[in-house]
Amino acid sequence: MRITFLGTAAARPTVGRNVSSIIMQREGDVMMFDCGEGTQRQMMRYGTGFALGDIFFTHLHADHFLGVIGLLRTMGLQAREEPIDLWTPKGTAGTLQQAVELGVERVPFEVRIHELEAGEAVKRGQYDIVPFRTQHAGRSLGYAVVEHERLGRFDAAKAREMGIPEGPLWGKLHHGESVEVDGRVFTAAEVVGAPRPGRRVVYTGDTRPCGPTREAAAGADLLIHEATFAGDEADRAVSTGHSTARDAAEVAAQAGALRLVLTHFSPRYADDPRLLEREAKAVFPEVATAFDGLVVEVPYRES
Repeated sequence: MRITFLGTAAARPTVGRNVSSIIMQREGDVMMFDCGEGTQRQMMRYGTGFALGDIFFTHLHADHFLGVIGLLRTMGLQAREEPIDLWTPKGTAGTLQQAVELGVERVPFEVRIHELEAGEAVKRGQYDIVPFRTQHAGRSLGYAVVEHERLGRFDAAKAREMGIPEGPLWGKLHHGESVEVDGRVFTAAEVVGAPRPGRRVVYTGDTRPCGPTREAAAGADLLIHEATFAGDEADRAVSTGHSTARDAAEVAAQAGALRLVLTHFSPRYADDPRLLEREAKAVFPEVATAFDGLVVEVPYRES
């Protein structure tokens, strides 16, 4: 699982940072979360390609969705034929539809818009994208990408030692079935270890620290949390529905997340976000500040 940060600035782009967008690649699936203005250029700059299947919007403030107009037009000029799905909080589909129709005269592929409510999972075989309620601007969501539990590790050496021939019987055992060899029955428990956890990556979008984020991020492999302000602007963070770096770190610590990446920085910190990182690290050591082009790999855990 690979996450590429395409835009890490809040409200407006700066010389070094574009506005909000990330891409997640999981095996053959590519999805985007938020799509601020100029995102299609960032995709070219950082080599993510345009083979998106889905775009998930946390909310429809301009710095989180206006880039979809240019992106769809770029895809159309590239002769894309596959449909694309746009996912947006309940009650906002009309606004998104108007923007798409206003900015894109015609594209040679279907643009499908869906509304989501908190808890209404988008199921994708081996994983789900689960929206959760955040505390920003009334209609706003965060998203947890949650892989299903994986099969336990198959002990090939033990299977050979027990005389189980390699091939279809191994596959049956690995999937929990018992098999018979020369009149002897072997169970999966004899050669397959305990189930292993899938990965969980949580992206908040804009939000105050809140209970639903802590719940979604419980035990997460990676939490991507906005950190618009430093501590000296805590009052402004409250009044605008945003978080400080310390707020984000406290959420990560309370949720028991393994790693935290801060993003969505006010332009006042854009050139040097080290203050934000220091404030967060005082609470949660496993933290990094994102920059445009940052690539984060999320490995599997063995247990």
